Amino acid sequence: MPLSIRLTLNGTPRDIALDDPRVTLLDLLRERLALPGTKKGCDRGQCGACTVLVNGRRVNSCLALAATLDGAEVTTIEGLAQQDDLHPVQAAFIENDGFQCGYCTPGQIMSAVGLILEGEAGDDPERIREGMSGNLCRCAAYHGITRAVQEATRRMDNQRQGDAA
Repeated sequence: MPLSIRLTLNGTPRDIALDDPRVTLLDLLRERLALPGTKKGCDRGQCGACTVLVNGRRVNSCLALAATLDGAEVTTIEGLAQQDDLHPVQAAFIENDGFQCGYCTPGQIMSAVGLILEGEAGDDPERIREGMSGNLCRCAAYHGITRAVQEATRRMDNQRQGDAA
């Protein structure tokens, strides 16, 4: 008997029937909901390629059972941009060469967004590297990633200050 859950996925409420209560959020996103931006890397929670935001917090979707997320708000890489406007983190990754092959980039970006929203990014490169340490990049684009997070943090802080005024 299928289990039914409700997710707000990238801002849209979705009722989803799960045939198997053991399906991970990663497999649900990629295989059932046609959202391939979230990557399957190690499938063990060690590389961060599958990072998404669940209720505004960073989660390795390969470790999260979809059945446990009833009522959750899930944001994937596909949900960051607003029409043609890139999210500040996406724009900063492009401008600071924060990717090379691009495979880890969606998870890196989602982790960076979470890090900034959690107030843990700041401007200190060491603090950013520590906060992003759960996301591996085999191409070693770490310097560009760190610069991108610094730049995006400044942009998002300025944006929040402008919204508050």
